[in-house]
Amino acid sequence: MINIRDQFRDWRKSSRSGNNHDCVEVGHAPDSIGIGDTKQQGVGPILVFGHAAWSEFLSEAKHGQHDLN
Repeated sequence: MINIRDQFRDWRKSSRSGNNHDCVEVGHAPDSIGIGDTKQQGVGPILVFGHAAWSEFLSEAKHGQHDLN
């Protein structure tokens, strides 16, 4: 069985993640970006974005469009 996680490289924790173990990690593949939860220790589900969708999401997030308040 192929683990989809293996398609992504350079996994890193978000700089916005707190110290309470609520961490989001991001990995890169040639044609997509993978998003995972560090609490899953490399075996949990991964959201996959194309590069255009990821760029759009980051732009919206920087402008507060996904804030919960």
